[in-house]
Amino acid sequence: QVQLVESGGGLVQAGGSLRLSCAASGRTFSRYGMGWFRQAPGKEREIVSAITRGGGFTYYADSVKGRFTISGDNAKNTVYLQMNSLKPEDTAVYYCAARDSAALTVRATLYDYWGQGTQVTVSS
Repeated sequence: QVQLVESGGGLVQAGGSLRLSCAASGRTFSRYGMGWFRQAPGKEREIVSAITRGGGFTYYADSVKGRFTISGDNAKNTVYLQMNSLKPEDTAVYYCAARDSAALTVRATLYDYWGQGTQVTVSS
């Protein structure tokens, strides 16, 4: 079992930045590929970014490319999502997820574990 706890969400003005953290406990963090997803009211959950275990490969949704950066720190069992140049359309609940796989995973249904989510609100 892996427990995931997100933090770092909040209210920010358009153009601002936030850094989300996802702390993992339980099994060895380094065996998991990680992903960040978001869900806005009335919309389906969507992939934001993903990273392979070891950090060799990353994925970004087109809507966040050039603005968001995913990274991991195995020593701290934590994955981060640095979000810059935030837009009102980035407003959503952000979730981190873990998959016991070497693959770079973008499909939500393939992830094994999920955090409880953290709210990000971007005002215009």
